[in-house]
Amino acid sequence: MALIVQKFGGTSVGSIERIQQIAKKIKTFKEAGHDLVIVVSAMSGETNRLLGLAKQMSVKPNLRELDVMVSTGEQVTIALLAIALNDLGVAARSYTGGQVRIVTDSVHTKARILHIDDQRIRADLKANSVVIVAGFQGIDEEGNITTLGRGGSDTTGVALAAALKADECQIYTDVDGVYTTDPRVEPKARRLDKITFEEMLEMASLGSKVLQIRSVEFAGKYNVPLRVLHSFKEGPGTLITIDEEVSMEQPIISGIAFSRDEAKLTIRGVPDTPGVASNILGPISNANIEVDMIIQNISQDKTTDFTFTVSRSDYQMAFDILKETASKISAKEVAGNLDIAKVSLVGVGMRSHAGVASRMFGVLAKEGINILMISTSEIKISVLIEEKYLELAVRSLHKAFELDVPDKTLG
Repeated sequence: MALIVQKFGGTSVGSIERIQQIAKKIKTFKEAGHDLVIVVSAMSGETNRLLGLAKQMSVKPNLRELDVMVSTGEQVTIALLAIALNDLGVAARSYTGGQVRIVTDSVHTKARILHIDDQRIRADLKANSVVIVAGFQGIDEEGNITTLGRGGSDTTGVALAAALKADECQIYTDVDGVYTTDPRVEPKARRLDKITFEEMLEMASLGSKVLQIRSVEFAGKYNVPLRVLHSFKEGPGTLITIDEEVSMEQPIISGIAFSRDEAKLTIRGVPDTPGVASNILGPISNANIEVDMIIQNISQDKTTDFTFTVSRSDYQMAFDILKETASKISAKEVAGNLDIAKVSLVGVGMRSHAGVASRMFGVLAKEGINILMISTSEIKISVLIEEKYLELAVRSLHKAFELDVPDKTLG
């Protein structure tokens, strides 16, 4: 039978009742003969509660001590799950990241995994025990507790699967797989049976919240098959693999991602001289603000209009920096817009099919939706539009690229 790493997120272990349900699910897998390593998050809301306590104590808590404190959330969950499993007659042992020796660098609150000592886990598996490991945490070479930052439990699960050469890493969450788009925006969205790492990376980076980018990158690097499943509903979920075989009937586009977390900034009338882009974006980069889409237009009067997007949370800081830059380089004005959104088509099928962009633009034009900016990669086309048209754009594109659930009343 298979060696499977299963990861359960905060909502899956959010109460005693849910932990007991998860224990019964794990028991079923164990009775089927599988070797199991379980990775769990803190109970939903617990990490935020702990962070809140730290903020009450200090506006800027010491990061080492912050890691010591927030890591306790997962420690509670692993013990509760081990108790529940043992109560069901399933041998189980729980371990913190430090006990397993998930060794990381020393960058507190956002550490990176260096290596994993799998000896203790393999010994327990050989003894027919279920191994439960705290997600989101590790230990550095000096023995300090570290945490892995956003999406850390997913990363722990994938890293353990890679170290153990597991047959599959299953990520259990509150959705039953990866969909062609957000079902809350398009009710006809379909669950995908399979998607490539490359496509999933694009979907995650463009706003899909199913998996964190870092865990997908890790899985792709070590070729760990990932499967997204619902914690409390049966189903095949979505398999994420390196397989890029595209059948004749597979759609060109795998999914439509979108993000409302967009802000547009424009600096107009910039003298067109060498290094202008560096002069504009350098101070933005120095403030640790990530820039996404970029457009530069040169006017007949030999000046440049330079437009770029940032996340909304960075908008005000970026705007203030840009105003200061404008005065230094004698630009005419700075303008900004928060009422925008990004819509993206994603699919490896784009590599072998021409005309996807023109088809996308045609669909949007038919709906009277103006495109403000365009960005492309080998398997992605993104457009910036007014936010009020976001849901119309997603639904129209979803239908045009034949991603809707087939109407069962026909044929």
